[in-house]
Formats: sequence, structure tokens, C-alpha cells
Amino acid sequence: QLDSDLAYALEREEIVIALQPQIRVNTGQLVGAEALARWNHPRLGFLGASSLFPVAERAGLMKLLSSHIQKLAFATAAKWPVSLSFLRLSVNVTATDLSDGDFVATMMRNMTESGLPVERSTLEITESELIGNLSNAANCLLALREQGVRIAIDDFGTGYSSLAYLKNLPLDYLKIDSGLTKDISGSGKDQVVAKSIIDMARSLDLKVIAEGVETKEQLQILSELGCEYYQGFLCSGPIPPEEFERFALRSN
Repeated sequence: QLDSDLAYALEREEIVIALQPQIRVNTGQLVGAEALARWNHPRLGFLGASSLFPVAERAGLMKLLSSHIQKLAFATAAKWPVSLSFLRLSVNVTATDLSDGDFVATMMRNMTESGLPVERSTLEITESELIGNLSNAANCLLALREQGVRIAIDDFGTGYSSLAYLKNLPLDYLKIDSGLTKDISGSGKDQVVAKSIIDMARSLDLKVIAEGVETKEQLQILSELGCEYYQGFLCSGPIPPEEFERFALRSN
């Protein structure tokens, strides 16, 4: 049922985005937002990407869905007032996206048509998706990086981490998985793992964003370990674009 619903959802504009603020750890300054897909289903309410993307894959609608989300996200950020023009926008992609030969051209066209400067964009792909499709992904990421798009590895530290692939990819950010962040204040071992990721990132000239930060204690530990940025409910969960803009203007 959901598979057939999705085609209509795209036509009816039921696919929307929510924005989660990204914050500089040491200053509390807002630096950008991650755009997260939401399906405002008429019967089931809001469904997140973990429900939406598998349906799109099964229905053969992933290419259409990705382009739709990009257009929404880029257009939203392009319309922010001049006082917020320093903010970056992150969008998520899947291995299916990166295996599409038209993906780079489509993404760049969507960005150009929205009016969002390319230097304000970041593309995120999860570590597990990347590892499953490394050769295709590397070429695609390199092409985007050459256009000026920043690249982030999402959910880092969930079991695949290896320097071998990191040093060969055109990366800018590592995003520490929220599961690791959650336990960082309760376990010395988790702090050691987080520190090793942050130190490794620094040695590769990458910035680190911690996901899922919920407490001041977690934030304090991340600050001491040298983490540059965070997102999580300590600051804000994902919120509608108009609410994010109000939040950003207050923060600024």
C-alpha cells in the first residue's frame, strides 16, 4: 500500500523537509542545518527517512524522491534572509543515488535553479551505504567535491571505520554516530573511541560533527575531546523550515 501511496505523495506535496540545527561546540553559534525528509502521510502521520527511503527503493522512485528533496531543501536555504547567508545546508544521499549516472548533474542543476551558492552545500552519506558501494561512490563524491560541494560521512563509528578508505575520499566532515554520543558520558571506553575518531579526523584535516547530543555533560566531554560541531535535542530536534528560520534569526 505504501509503495503505491508514494507516487501520489510526490504529486500531492506530502513529502516535506525538517531542519535540524548544527552548532559550533565552543561558542554555541549556529552554523547550518541538516535537511531531513518527512512524509506527511494522510493516514499514518509523519514518517521519517527510515520508513520513506525503503518504500522509495521498492517502488523504483528513489531518483525522483531524491531530486524532490534536494529541490525543497535548496530552495528553502536559498530564500533565507541575507543575515543568514553564512549558514550551510546538508542533504542526505544513498548508495542508490550515487550509482545513478545522472546524479551529479541532477544535483548541481537543482542547486543552480534554486539559487543556493554551491559553497553553502554539504552532502551526507552514511558510512554503511558508502562502504557497500565504494568505487561508484568515490567517483561521484570526487565529481561533486570538484564542483565545490562539501562531503560528510554520516553515522561514523558504527563498525566499518577504517583509515584505508578515508584517506582516499574527498571528505570534509565526519559525523560521530548518535549511539556513541549517547554513551559518552557513562563509559570511559566510549570516550576513548570518540577521542580516537576526533584525533584521526584532525590528522586527515577533517572536521567532526557529533550527532545526538542531548545533555550538557555530553557537550562538555565533546568540547574537551576537541569536537568542533554538534546537533541534537540539547539544542533542537528537527523542526519545520519556517520554525528553523525564526530560530536562526533569534540565534543570530
